[in-house]
Amino acid sequence: MTRRTSRSLGANVKRVLVLLVSVLLAFPAFALRTDAATLPIPPLPTDLLDEPFSGAPVAAAPLPHQTPPQNPTLAPDGRNSMHNDAYASDAYEVSGPLGRDLEVRTASYGVSECATVAFDSRDRIVGLCGGLEGFALRLIDPDDLHQIATLTTGTRDLLALQNPFTDLCGGTYFYLDPDDNAFVLTPDKEIWKVHVGETGFEHTGTYELADAVPGDDCVIATLPDWHGNVFFATEQGRVGVIDPATGAIRTMQFAGERIVNSMAGDETGAIYVLTDHRLAAVEADASGAPVVRWASSYDRGTRQKPGMLSQGSGTTPTLIGDDLVAIADNAEPRMHVQFYQRSGPRAGRLICQAPVFGSGTSATENSLVAGDGNSVMVENNYGYEGVNTTTLGRTSSPGIAKVVLRPNHTCDVAWTSAVTAPTSVPKVSWGNGLLYVYAKPASNPLDDSWYFTAIDVRTGRTAWQQKTGNGIQWNNHYASVYLGPDGAAYMPVLSGLIRLADRG
Repeated sequence: MTRRTSRSLGANVKRVLVLLVSVLLAFPAFALRTDAATLPIPPLPTDLLDEPFSGAPVAAAPLPHQTPPQNPTLAPDGRNSMHNDAYASDAYEVSGPLGRDLEVRTASYGVSECATVAFDSRDRIVGLCGGLEGFALRLIDPDDLHQIATLTTGTRDLLALQNPFTDLCGGTYFYLDPDDNAFVLTPDKEIWKVHVGETGFEHTGTYELADAVPGDDCVIATLPDWHGNVFFATEQGRVGVIDPATGAIRTMQFAGERIVNSMAGDETGAIYVLTDHRLAAVEADASGAPVVRWASSYDRGTRQKPGMLSQGSGTTPTLIGDDLVAIADNAEPRMHVQFYQRSGPRAGRLICQAPVFGSGTSATENSLVAGDGNSVMVENNYGYEGVNTTTLGRTSSPGIAKVVLRPNHTCDVAWTSAVTAPTSVPKVSWGNGLLYVYAKPASNPLDDSWYFTAIDVRTGRTAWQQKTGNGIQWNNHYASVYLGPDGAAYMPVLSGLIRLADRG
């Protein structure tokens, strides 16, 4: 994330905040209530412009896939972090909604979006939520979306010219361990250990990182390796390791490079980090210090494209099988989806790459999604420069693509969908063969409708779309799609949370 202090940025942020707050304040009962037990996200009269559901229900068609191994220091896969598991597969074994008489529920939490969601051992939602005022953990009932408990983890300086809609420092990533302990980043250069109990949260410990993260640097992401070492990454290219037994902190730095995405890890002890220059496998050595196992540079392009947070890749590394890691680069005129060898004598070597989307309109700021076998799906986010991009009927550049690594070590695009999903972190259900994205098509100035969309992984055909609502309050702004343990789908948005589930 770029922290700009220009006068133009301040003016733009002010316009966006005024627009969003004015929408919510038009519905004061929704905007000001804090527990949001039953009140939905505020609708607009223009919600009547479109049919709420299009397409048709489908039958589950499970996908062949390579199940990631379970990191023993994380909660069960599918419920421990934004990207589902240590491999950052963004895939679920559970079957998600099939489009059968969908029930849509919403809850408004004011101007607050729970970008990262996990599910505790009681199947409740644990969300790290960012709003205009700061960051908080929310414990949410997965059925009626009632807010059970909250814990503030950081505050914002609303007078600063820092864009709250692109601020990743301490408000985006956390993970859940097997004992319902959340390890949460804060804006104050800390990692909190928070126990998720029967009735709420208990802050049980803190790792102080200020000495290891000097100046105006900030902590972006955290993930444990297979041995329980707590890794973290900072915006200015630092990678740190915390010894959970002693609290000792060791760091290294990719000098002159930035990190704006999360990390992945495998059973060999490697943590995979993507800077705006290179893909690297990092591990803790015998002394506990982070060291580079291997690194490989990629084409970072010539500019920070509209829709990107840096001049570099916008993806979290996606691990597949025993020896693959996939990313997207930032090349011009078209970015590439790339597959690398992650183990053996050719570790870090590029196997193949395939260009995706249109010339001059190709970028992604969201993780790739592991598909059926050696394939990934990628979403085009080119042109999304903030929530004002999708107002007055406007939207970003279209495109969802599936890229396949063939047995002869070549890559090709199996299909490209024309769906426009400005910023959602897509998810695939291996249990039913559907890819879920959050779409916002171009329309007229009165229609800013958003659609929860299901795409057939095998063909790229849109199976169905469910409208959620019309207006800025329905924008997901880089939040991820999630599937709960029961197969219900959840979509965090700027003013709360949406739940979608089949009735039949």
